[in-house]
Amino acid sequence: MSECKLSVDYDQYENGVKILDLIEELAGKEESLQLESLVIGDWGGAYENDSSEIVEALVRLKDRFPKLRSLFIGDMSYEECEVSWINQSNLGPILSAYPELTSFTIKGSTGLSLEPAHHDKLEELTIICGGLGKNVIASISDGSFKSLKKLELYLGVEEYGFDGSLDDVLPLIEPGKFPQLTYLGLKDSEIQDDIAVAVANAPIVDQLHTLDLSMGTLSDVGAEALINSERIKRLELLDLSYHYMSDEMMNRWKQSGLNVDISDQQDADDDEDYRYPSLTE
Repeated sequence: MSECKLSVDYDQYENGVKILDLIEELAGKEESLQLESLVIGDWGGAYENDSSEIVEALVRLKDRFPKLRSLFIGDMSYEECEVSWINQSNLGPILSAYPELTSFTIKGSTGLSLEPAHHDKLEELTIICGGLGKNVIASISDGSFKSLKKLELYLGVEEYGFDGSLDDVLPLIEPGKFPQLTYLGLKDSEIQDDIAVAVANAPIVDQLHTLDLSMGTLSDVGAEALINSERIKRLELLDLSYHYMSDEMMNRWKQSGLNVDISDQQDADDDEDYRYPSLTE
C-alpha cells in the first residue's frame, strides 16, 4: 500500500465513526509500514471539530509509518466542508515527528499554526485556504526549510483569515531564505498587485523555474511590473491565470514570447472593491 485516504462522511459521523479509530486501525495493519502517502479527508464535522486529535494520533503512532513521505491534512470538497470552515490546529508537531517527510499539504486555515516550523528534508509545502494568518506566514519565513523546492501559499482575504499585509509576505522572498526553491506560489491574494510589484525584481526569481501569482486580483498595475522585469523573462513558467488584466495587457503578454498563463480573465471592473480572489469561502 503506497497511498491511503482516510475520511469520515456525514452519515458515518452521525453514526459515531471517529477518524481517530480509522488512524489507529490503519496503524495496526502490516501495510502501514510500507505506506508512503497518507491523505486525511473530512475527519467528521470539520466545521466544529479541529484537527488536533489527528495530529496527536499521527505523532503518537509515528513508528508505524516509517516510510511516510507525503501527507495531506484536510482534503475535502466544498460539499463536505467549505474551506473557510475547516478547523485546523497546530500542525508543527507533524514536522518534528516525521523527519523524512518530503511533501506536506494543508487545507483550511481556521485555528492553524505551524510551530515549530523546521524541517530538513521537506521539499513541498502547500497551504490551501481562503485566508492565511500572518502568524503562519511568519512561522514559515522565520522557520527553517533548507530543502524546500516548492512553496505554494493561498493568501486569501481578510474576511476569511488573512490579517497581514505586504510587509508580512516580503520576508518569504528574502535572498537565501529557501536556497533550493524553484517554485514559488503566492496566490489567491487580494493584494496580488502589491505582491507582483515586489516580486518582479526580487533576486529570488533568479532561482525559480515557476512563479505562480494566479487566482488573485492581479490587474495591469502588477502586470506592468512583471512584464518589464528582466528577471521574469528568464522564468520557465509564469502563472497569472484568473486575473483582472485588460485585453491590451493580455495582448502584450501574448506578444512577449514568454510562457505565461493568462487564462480565466475576470471582468476588470474599475472599482477595485469588486475584485475577488478565486478561492475565499
